[in-house]
Amino acid sequence: MTVRHGVERGLFWVAVVGTVTSTIYSVMVAVASVRFGRRKRREDRRSTLYLPPVSVLKPLHGAEPGLEESLRRFFLQEYPEYEVIFCARQESDAGLRLARRVAAEYPEVPARFIACGEPQFPNAKMWSLAVLSEAARFETLVTSDADARVAPDYLRRCVQVLADGRTELASCLYVGRTEGGFAAQLDAVGKSVEMTGGILVAEMVERGTRFAIGVTMILRRRAFAEAGGYEELGQFYAEDFVLGNRLAERGHHVRVANHVIRLMVLPQGLRLSFLDQVRWMKSTRRSRPAGHLGTGLTFAVPFGAIGLLWGLVAGMPAAGLLWLLGTCVDRWLMAALVLWALEDEQRGWPTAIYPVRDLMGGAVWVASYLGSRMQYHGGAYELDAGGKFRAV
Repeated sequence: MTVRHGVERGLFWVAVVGTVTSTIYSVMVAVASVRFGRRKRREDRRSTLYLPPVSVLKPLHGAEPGLEESLRRFFLQEYPEYEVIFCARQESDAGLRLARRVAAEYPEVPARFIACGEPQFPNAKMWSLAVLSEAARFETLVTSDADARVAPDYLRRCVQVLADGRTELASCLYVGRTEGGFAAQLDAVGKSVEMTGGILVAEMVERGTRFAIGVTMILRRRAFAEAGGYEELGQFYAEDFVLGNRLAERGHHVRVANHVIRLMVLPQGLRLSFLDQVRWMKSTRRSRPAGHLGTGLTFAVPFGAIGLLWGLVAGMPAAGLLWLLGTCVDRWLMAALVLWALEDEQRGWPTAIYPVRDLMGGAVWVASYLGSRMQYHGGAYELDAGGKFRAV
């Protein structure tokens, strides 16, 4: 066997295996998406009678583009009794100052503002959530990241998941939105489709979830203590994953809410966007190493590209191009179904560019195995094998 023949065979079988596994995954995503979409539309028609008083917890760190509009949405909620509490490290924080200005326009909505000082845990967000949850007036909590953008029925819809009395924690799926260029658009559609697809498959297979999604969580205050307490959770980068995982291990019901929000993606260039995604992938690799390893087999277009390379080496470029096109069709169909399930009214362009995002996702996955260091809120950190992180 010549070297060229060996390379040709190797490329062929890698492309075959990857194409088969990614196609199986696409079918699973399709089934899970249809299942979620039907459930969402069915439950959206139901009345919203469970309306406990709610404390909305909003950690802030600086003023990102679009933050003012995102904050304003929380003062326009169609909900009988709720408060919004904002927290930043310093009173001078630009995000906290902006929140004060917005709140002044809506004096009828109770709002409070807390300067929590420098984080006492490695995870600054968890430190803010600890301070916020202790300050909250109500036992029912809705946590919301600064980049979450919500509709007027957000609280009303979200809290319905706790009405059954057995759900301890729920999270909202999201559709990525950005005012940035092509790199930010790829990041946004990745958050909409790639992230959602994995979550819906996990929920379908496990009949629930064993993790949470930190952009928005709906829970009761006691959940933090049940999961080990604020300080313990604050040692992890992916505190949302650990919170949901530990509650599930204790026998509590953890699930995905039916309400879908918008997630505002920073309008940044390709390099910064790529590094942000690698940071999250490194966290996933540490939080669930076996599952993350298998994620590499769910991408389709990277294996289509390998199929194209095989075609060029084997002297069959047309076959290689058809292979690549087939994987693109796979991703177009998957993206269309996921965005249908999420009821994304702007799904045309995101669907069209998703194969490019899938190719980029494969590159991000590979990069997630290159070291354990990352940048977070201006500091350098290192993740250990269990997902805890420390400043370096």
